[in-house]
Amino acid sequence: MGILAWTWILVGITFALYIGIAIWARAGSSKEFYVAGGGVPPILNGMATGADWMSAASFISLAGIVSFTGYDGSVYIMGWTGGYVLLALLLAPYLRKFGKFTVPDFIGDRYYSNTARTVAVIAALIVSFTYVAGQMRGVGIVFSRYLEVDIDTGVYIGMFIVLFYAVLGGMKGITYTQVAQYCVLIFAFMVPAIFISFQMTGNPIPQLGFGGSGEDGVYLLDKLDGLHKELGFHEYTSGSKSMIDVFAITAALMIGTAGLPHVIVRFFTVPKVKDARVSAGWALLFIAILYTTVPAVAVFARTNLIETVSNAKYEELPEWFGNWEKTGLLKFDDKNGDGVVQYVADTSINELTIDRDIMVLANPEIAKLPNWVVALVGAGGLAAALSTAAGLLLVIASSISHDLLKKMIKPNISEKGELIAARVSAFVAVLIAGYFGINPPGFVAAVVALAFGLAAASFFPAILLGIFDKRMNKEGAISGMIVGLGLMTYYMAKFKLGWIGETPPPSEWWFGISPEGFGTVAMVFNFIVSFVVSRFTAEPPSEVQDIVEHIRIPSGAGDAQTH
Repeated sequence: MGILAWTWILVGITFALYIGIAIWARAGSSKEFYVAGGGVPPILNGMATGADWMSAASFISLAGIVSFTGYDGSVYIMGWTGGYVLLALLLAPYLRKFGKFTVPDFIGDRYYSNTARTVAVIAALIVSFTYVAGQMRGVGIVFSRYLEVDIDTGVYIGMFIVLFYAVLGGMKGITYTQVAQYCVLIFAFMVPAIFISFQMTGNPIPQLGFGGSGEDGVYLLDKLDGLHKELGFHEYTSGSKSMIDVFAITAALMIGTAGLPHVIVRFFTVPKVKDARVSAGWALLFIAILYTTVPAVAVFARTNLIETVSNAKYEELPEWFGNWEKTGLLKFDDKNGDGVVQYVADTSINELTIDRDIMVLANPEIAKLPNWVVALVGAGGLAAALSTAAGLLLVIASSISHDLLKKMIKPNISEKGELIAARVSAFVAVLIAGYFGINPPGFVAAVVALAFGLAAASFFPAILLGIFDKRMNKEGAISGMIVGLGLMTYYMAKFKLGWIGETPPPSEWWFGISPEGFGTVAMVFNFIVSFVVSRFTAEPPSEVQDIVEHIRIPSGAGDAQTH
């Protein structure tokens, strides 16, 4: 069977599974819609968190970044995994003990202020929409290749699927759907990696294979370094970023992970406080399976790509090249008219334009793996993008229906009315997300990295100080969030999106830090402003200070002290 037939079969089976689970686990109350009734076992919650977390950026784009940037791409791997350690140690158990449905709910109650809640809702919406744009773009890319439709049509199909199970099932439906999606995406990522590792190095374990040697006895990384030098690219195993930028990007991704609202809400879905920490541990294990494989996939894909296309005659290129050309994500411009593909670093000579986001998806085709493996990767990419998109849409829906409507505009709204509002909000959010998917501000992982910077700049200081500083008051938290979010948004608009005049070159970056890493700087300003303002304004009410004291005490500690 051909790739298209296999794709229809595998995508059809997986989508039927997701929709079936959504119908079986549909939400019947607002608690089930927001936090799955708070009864998800830690191991399943860890798996669902892994799927929620491993988005299109992780599945499709991360290995693409690493394959093109080499050593420099390691900041994404370090930042995105390290963030879970921060989350498990500093935030998850305390937020679970506080017992609120959403991050704006925590900030609104902890800082006894609807203004603080409103700022948090705005931050949640900006972060979530920035993030979801990358997911919908990923869905469009997968559909455009495997179902042979254009990217925009692919986005529309993805919108319909997400809308169905996010609006119907809420967090309860999404959680159990994400467990299935994790199984699909990890199987889809690992199978071709194992195949290609064995094919190129004789070792079926990708993590060991990419550090080994091929049939010619040359270490794979040495071989890739040599290919890069020949073509004028930067050496694969050495970095070009400054140390301060590497530190800033890694820190922004770590701290952004710990401040992402759709990840934090996952820890409200477990029965007990202890389970929040345990499920964070499980999530880290499930995530590590993919993240430790990414560098290997990146090296395999990059090596295969260069050896296949560089200096090859255009009419003799394999079928996969033509398939990806049709999507517009791979372009050949025969500048010298000799019919030979010149793939080099010098842009005046280079004739090949490659979208980084295709590397994982095209990798099995480049390596000539069976058609069912190629189609499986497509199904995995869809699982990754759809699982995260659903989680983000739920954050958007709950921010509007619970934090704005229920908590501020219409406190007496009925349970049924709140549930209807949440579903309407999710519907509108899907439409906006689809628009951003069709008109994205950059390739998938770059867009997602900016969302992490926004989360780091806005949420993290407010949450951390809210847990560990009794003296932190509403004036400090509100000032800090506004300064952090405003600074990051301005920097992103000026240096990344080109919304403020022409985009300046990297030489004009503040402190030499890229937009992806500037969340760290904005976060520091947030901390400073929050701390200083809180010390020059009134203390929080005594009952708020008591709550802060209480959420830091482990459950049962009081009983232990009486014996």
